Parts: sequence; structure tokens; C-alpha cells
Amino acid sequence: MTTRLTTLSNGFRIVTEHMPGLQSASAGIWVMAGGRHETAAQNGIAHFLEHMAFKGTKRRTALQIAEEIEDVGGYINAYTSREMTAYYARILKDDVALALDVIGDIVLNPAFDPKEIEVERHVILQEIGQALDTPDDIIFDWLQEVSYPDQSFGRTILGPADNVAGFARADLQTFVKDNYGPAQMILSAAGGVDHDAIVKQAEAIFGGLTARPQKASQPATFKGAERREVKDLEQVHFAMAFDAPGYRHPDVYAAQVYSMVMGGGMSSRLFQKIREERGLCYSIFAQSGAYEDAGQITVYAGTSAEEIGDLCRLTVDEMKRAADDMTEAEVARARAQIKAGMLMGLESPSSRAERIARLLAIYGRVPDIQESVAKIDAVTTADVRGYGEGLCAADNAMALYGPVDAAPTLEEIRQRLAA
Repeated sequence: MTTRLTTLSNGFRIVTEHMPGLQSASAGIWVMAGGRHETAAQNGIAHFLEHMAFKGTKRRTALQIAEEIEDVGGYINAYTSREMTAYYARILKDDVALALDVIGDIVLNPAFDPKEIEVERHVILQEIGQALDTPDDIIFDWLQEVSYPDQSFGRTILGPADNVAGFARADLQTFVKDNYGPAQMILSAAGGVDHDAIVKQAEAIFGGLTARPQKASQPATFKGAERREVKDLEQVHFAMAFDAPGYRHPDVYAAQVYSMVMGGGMSSRLFQKIREERGLCYSIFAQSGAYEDAGQITVYAGTSAEEIGDLCRLTVDEMKRAADDMTEAEVARARAQIKAGMLMGLESPSSRAERIARLLAIYGRVPDIQESVAKIDAVTTADVRGYGEGLCAADNAMALYGPVDAAPTLEEIRQRLAA
């Protein structure tokens, strides 16, 4: 695999990874503008803008956008995260130029037709309603809010319904003007791609953009609190978050290994202790998430109203115990799982395109895969135990949804962790 990077004079970056023998490719634009780049009044607009990209441009109707990609058997989509918005397509290698022309058009020339804004406003309000009706989705929005209260990093990606109901064409245009500069965009492509041809096309599409500074986002500061929402559900949905390192911090790899040991699979501690031995839940997992200046270790489970107390207490006890007796075998298994997941993902052009875009945004370069593997391999059992011990003393937050009366409070959780 060959990774190549070219930066245009205005700061626009093109990164590609050629995968010999592939007849397909994935290509897209990753914009370093997401939920955390919004003000409170703008919350939800990055996601709204993502929707509007497919609703027509100065050259294409919404139907033409879909047809041009699907006529050649391709697939086009987008997503919004807290730090990025991505517009991407999966196509055959002979159709890369077509995909880039369409994606460049929807990113640079959205029509923002007032009629289409009203249609998509209704669609997003339905999406918000669907999220509110999905307990194991909405609880993570609430957990984020209580982890980072009154901060852009803690707000939902979809935004509140009141905001969405009020966004106008000028609001969308302002967000694009402030956040869609050439230095904030990365064109990433992987698979059967020709770097030089892509650079030539990118120069034609994006080379004329005027460089401009990106507005700084609000720093993220973990300030854990608790949210309990009482509702007559079949289960209590429980989620807990711990302050963790951002992706440039040296402890980020220990955090990944720790979360994998605790709840990354069927052999993990929480799965074995709480589901397999005690039968207290159907699903329980832990995961590690890292961002520019923040991160979280998150634990989630769903259980009955009668058993939520035992589940919470056992979760805390297992986290404390792991800081003392985590074994070499557990750490080795977690390292293997992380590496395997990463390496298996490299077989997909879509995963590769996203990986190199994200790494370039984070580090300003694309580290070789062996560099990442070496950092994972370097994590020792002592590192993970030490990380686990510090985590039990770190700030934490909790969200509960359902018949929550028997659940312990966050203060009780904290006292048990400290005991």
C-alpha cells in the first residue's frame, strides 16, 4: 500500500492510499467542522448542513445527485460527528472522477433551496423524535451532556428541536463561510485510485478557494454529573463515563486496552461477571473514545428495575478489582483484539479512506500502520493496571433511563470507587 499526500497552495490537502488489485474505491471530503464548532444557537446546524448537501446544487437536483452515483452502481452518503463532517462515495475505480465531481459540487455549491430546507427540517425533526424513542441511543446523548455541561462538546449532534425548527438559509451559509475553508478540508481516497489524477482534479475543483482561518472550538472540560430520567420501560438503561485522554495523549493506548479488557467482547470481565455468571443483563460493554482534547471510557448496560442496583455495584467492584489483578493474558488478548480490528479494517477501501483522513487531521501526517501496532504492543500489564487505578479516582458521570428508583446515585458510585 502506498500513501501519498499533496497540499495545495491554499491549504487544501489530498491524501490517497493505492490498494493494488482492487476494482473499487472510496473517496470523499472530510471537513474539520462538527458539533463542537457550533455555538449554542447553532447546535444542530452542522448536521442540518450535511442533510442539505444532498438536496440539490447549482448544477444538479437532489435526484440527479443520487442518480449519477447509482447509475454506475455506486453509493453516496455523509455523517456528522463532534469534530468532523464527511461526504463520501464508494464506486468502481473508473468512476472516481465522477464521484469527486459530485462530492465537490455538493460541498461547494449547495443550493439551499428554501422549499428543500423545509422538507429536510421535517425529516430531521423526525430523526430527533426517533432518537428520543430509542433509549439505548438517547442515553449516550444525555451522558455526553452531563459529562460536559454547558459546552459545545457536550451538546447533541442532532441539536434541539427548537433550534432545528428555526434554522434559515442564512444560518447555513454563515456556518459554511466560517468553517468550510480549504485548510479545514481533506480529500481522502483509497482503493483503485491514481493520486496524480486526483490531485489534478482537486486543483481544478478546490484550488480556487480562498484560504481562511478556522474559528477555534470551545475547549472540552469534563465536569461529571448525573441525569436520571424516569419512564415506564421494560429495562433500566445505565451508562457511565470516566474522564479519559485525548488522542494525542500517551495514555490513549492504555485506555484502549483497558476498555477492551473490561467490556470489549464476550471474554471481557464485565460480560463474564455480570452477564455470564450472574445473568443480570443481555448486553454490557465498555468502550474508549478519544478526541482532540478529551476522551471518555464509557460503560453501558440494560437490566431490570429489580437488578439495576446489583449491576451498578458489580460494575464498580469489577473496575476496582481490575486495577489490582488484571492478568498478562487479558492484556495480551485485548492487544490482539485491537490490532485485529484495525488490520481487518484495512481490507476495506472505505475504512482506509476514513482512517487516513482522520489520522491526517489529528497528526498532520499519516503514521504507518506498523507505528500504530508498535504503540499498542508497547502497552504493558503494569500500564493498564496503573491506568485502571487512576480511572477509579477520575471524574465520572452517569445517565439512567427507565424505572430507576433502585439505582444508586452518582455519589454512591463515587464512594464505592474510592473505598
